[in-house]
Amino acid sequence: MKKVLIDCDPGIDDALALALAHGNPELEVVGVTTVGGNVELEHTTDNALRLHDFYGMDVPIARGAGRPLVREPLTAGDVHGNTGLGDVLLPEPKSKLSDQHAVDFIIDTLAAAPGEISLIAIGPLTNIALALRKEPRITEWAAEFVIMGGSYTRGNRNPAAEFNIIADPEAAAVAFGAPWRTVMVGLDLTHQARANATVRERFADLGRLETELVTPCLDFYGQHISYRDEGPAIHDACAIAYVIDPSLIQTVSARVDVETQGRFTSGMTVTDFRAPADQHNADVATTLDVDRFWTLMTGALRNVADRLPD
Repeated sequence: MKKVLIDCDPGIDDALALALAHGNPELEVVGVTTVGGNVELEHTTDNALRLHDFYGMDVPIARGAGRPLVREPLTAGDVHGNTGLGDVLLPEPKSKLSDQHAVDFIIDTLAAAPGEISLIAIGPLTNIALALRKEPRITEWAAEFVIMGGSYTRGNRNPAAEFNIIADPEAAAVAFGAPWRTVMVGLDLTHQARANATVRERFADLGRLETELVTPCLDFYGQHISYRDEGPAIHDACAIAYVIDPSLIQTVSARVDVETQGRFTSGMTVTDFRAPADQHNADVATTLDVDRFWTLMTGALRNVADRLPD
């Protein structure tokens, strides 16, 4: 069983990613940290606590950075709703936050089990950059570092940049510049994971999980993004799926640098597949085994649905 620490900004697709991680028997979630991103930090943190209780998780939740390293905050309430989960309103959380800041929680958790925990970041990379600056040895302690973010062909916030990267390009530059190998699960891959009508038929027997969370979230998400006929892309769950079973996703080794200065390209993940091998710093996701991904996702959601607390 793999241990995972998830840094996130819930967020509709974060909610489904957490369900995948919690419901898959191959993973043990050792903690969840929150960052401002899809919506403001107060909402991402509140959503993490509500999802934690709704799913029946039993892990620490630590609140992290509420704004980028140097820029003004950028949010995506137009996509995720004002509070982050569309029209869904989960019960008030009973669980309490960890006393630690997310940055210290990340450092201490990885330090306590070097080489045993996969670090997965599915929001802006602010907490990760702050942790790297405070304790550079986390690059040695993390079993792997996987992000949902970036792209090698497109953007979604603007023509060049994906949201999680443009939300804090300086932090992303720190993360990609650190001496570990980043697995970049970006838009080119995640746009293959679309919850279309056929996929959604698989969720019809999930009871309260389907009626209270999955369907209203996907309905809201699908109304506020492009490619409506194909269904919304479930971006963040793809990074979790990679950690569960890397064979689901083909990757190509490359050099990735983050543009922080460009007038039109700030936040772009500049990906050079032709760079000399000794300059490569990332494995870039390119192709998803779509059928196996949705089988994995459906199985995890069914496990969550079967164990929902009353």
